[in-house]
Amino acid sequence: MRFGTNVLVLPLRDPIVVAKQCATIDYLSDGRFVPTFGVGSDTAIEWRATGRDRRTRGARMDEALTVMAQLWTGASVTFAGKHYQYEDVQIALGPAQQPLPLWIGGSSDAAVRRTARIGTGWLGGGQTVPEVAVTVAAIRDSSAAAGRPLDPDHYGIAFPFHFGGWEDDAVRPAVAALARQGHAGDPGAYLAVGDASTILARVQEFRDSGISKFVLRPIASGGEDFMDQTRRLIDTVIPSVHGH
Repeated sequence: MRFGTNVLVLPLRDPIVVAKQCATIDYLSDGRFVPTFGVGSDTAIEWRATGRDRRTRGARMDEALTVMAQLWTGASVTFAGKHYQYEDVQIALGPAQQPLPLWIGGSSDAAVRRTARIGTGWLGGGQTVPEVAVTVAAIRDSSAAAGRPLDPDHYGIAFPFHFGGWEDDAVRPAVAALARQGHAGDPGAYLAVGDASTILARVQEFRDSGISKFVLRPIASGGEDFMDQTRRLIDTVIPSVHGH
């Protein structure tokens, strides 16, 4: 079983520490780690809480990824960027996978270019099916133009699900959060709420848009409900997807 992050907001973290953490996890898991990185939302409160300028998050992301990729090779790294400066830095132990997979999150033009330039795969979230189709097409075109087309099996999407109804206690806050995040229109375009057929239909819509990897997050009211939602997904959705 492989596992990863969904997604780690890299500009909020120190790239040397993150590189060491990822390498250690990959080493201890015998090469089963798939890290995914993104720049985060420009409205997130973490920027103010940590004293970082949200306007520089893309530039920080690019510099950090450059530093981390060099560290994962085992080399001693000296780097003089606008946001990060290091001299003769090295980590040990290195990752078991060489190179370590590098999945990119986000749907902006910069995220598309970043994925095409250095990404192993792409993982989206908070998008409708038509929006995902546009992003997938853009990455395909951009990565092909860069001479490194992404594996067709390396396009993923994360979306929340809930077995139940839209009036359930767990669902109402999720719908309200969509509005706060600026997602207008039908919440059903972002959340899969209903039964197994509802979730499977959404999976198929994304598959038709070029997606083959899925991260499904339960909308739940607590730990017990979270586990119940997950078990229902395992029992009623995953077998159908694998059977497909």
